[in-house]
Amino acid sequence: MIEPGQPRLLLLNGPNLNMLGRRDPGHYGTFTLADAEQLARDAAAEAGFTLDCYQTNHEGDMLEKIHAAMDHYRGLLINAGAWTHTSYALRDALELTRLPVMEIHISDVQHREAFRRVSVIEDVCMGKTAGLGLDSYRVATEKMCAYLRSLEYGR
Repeated sequence: MIEPGQPRLLLLNGPNLNMLGRRDPGHYGTFTLADAEQLARDAAAEAGFTLDCYQTNHEGDMLEKIHAAMDHYRGLLINAGAWTHTSYALRDALELTRLPVMEIHISDVQHREAFRRVSVIEDVCMGKTAGLGLDSYRVATEKMCAYLRSLEYGR
């Protein structure tokens, strides 16, 4: 059951996103995971939502968080790291929640290694935001909030 009060969103960050700021600046920029999470929180708050953030390098932990999400959140934002491209378990968990999901990529995955162009979770997501660096988090959050508001107001 969704708790009363401000509608909630969950931002999930997968493997090694806690390494932001220490990875190739050409692909990932110089910002940190805390910077990305704060930008998404601010964007959600401006739209009247509360955003919770969770990062893990363990697929099982992420799967548990996704399964629990359907009772507490209106939508999910996810930067699943390597699991975006390979995890059918993650794809199935996202589909089972029946929540809107927005996929986030910091870099432009279409211009990177061939395996990164494939997203096994893409078909259960309402959209994808990629290639905007840190702004990918803000734009994805704004898109999710606008989508949820359109459902609420029938527009």
